[in-house]
Amino acid sequence: MSKTIDFDFNLPEELIAKEPFSPREQAGLLVWQNQKISDKKIADLLDYLQEGDVIVFNDTKVIKAKLIGMRDEAKVEVNLHKHIGDGVWQVMARPAKRLKIEQIFKISDDFFAKVVAKHENGFVDLKFNCSGNKFYQKLEKYGTVPLPPYMKRSAEKKDEINYQTIFAKTSGAVAAPTAGLHFTAELLAKIEQKKVQKAFVTLNVGAGTFLPVKTDLIKDHQMHEEYFTISQETCDLINSAKKAGKRVIAVGTTSLRVLESAADENNFLKSQSRDTDIFIYPPYKFKIVDILMTNFHLPKSTLFMLICAFIGKESAQNLYAHAINKKYRFYSYGDACLLIP
Repeated sequence: MSKTIDFDFNLPEELIAKEPFSPREQAGLLVWQNQKISDKKIADLLDYLQEGDVIVFNDTKVIKAKLIGMRDEAKVEVNLHKHIGDGVWQVMARPAKRLKIEQIFKISDDFFAKVVAKHENGFVDLKFNCSGNKFYQKLEKYGTVPLPPYMKRSAEKKDEINYQTIFAKTSGAVAAPTAGLHFTAELLAKIEQKKVQKAFVTLNVGAGTFLPVKTDLIKDHQMHEEYFTISQETCDLINSAKKAGKRVIAVGTTSLRVLESAADENNFLKSQSRDTDIFIYPPYKFKIVDILMTNFHLPKSTLFMLICAFIGKESAQNLYAHAINKKYRFYSYGDACLLIP
């Protein structure tokens, strides 16, 4: 029985990246291939790609999901988590105990919400006074970039560019698919020159992605749901590549979760749009993804557990020990690793 404590490790505070590396292509890339570890740069990714590979990106776009408002005289901060429909959003509130059912959370005179439900882990449902395009216009005006809580700083103007991938297209994420932040137009052009095919999926990353696992046993953890879309065009491209014996490279755990969620029992991808609460931890048999590029994740997080499932727990622990020893930069604005089992 897998215990959460088995996926813990000690991470020095100074390794948590507060700003992205510049230039992006010179950020660190820790390569794990055939049980061997190599210290490289993002620009070296090209050396590990082959003609006919398919590289899969998450094209979700981060919205200004952090809102600060008042409940009576008390200040409350919320991060949008998931759109439920008709102006209702599930949010992660801090402090959630200050919000009571039927109370008004006021951001401005023309933008406010009523508390309609409360859940565990600080999640609250808010019904806003507007929806659709009008809601997003208000968000653009009053919201800020939802930097992860572990950065321990307020978002600045530059974060509106830095915390967005260059291929971001479909609005709805409240956290960036961070492995994608390393890609520049130049790097994408070089990938095309190698005759590597690009594919896109959409997974609207939710605030739950930052939640550590708090249950003693992994199986007791309630995984958060996130909405994803995978097109017929992407399915056809990847299904053909798999049939031809080519490799599929997921950029980020979000892309990987879409591909593994959308695969049927015959390892065949089918076009769909729905919620997924897929929770990948050892032992898990991967259906689609051959290679994973991802940033470095939190101790005891569902994402570190996914890494352990992908390359084996002992290998993952060795990899992270090496990363910490070599002072790789962790989390959203940090360095990346390339995992080639």
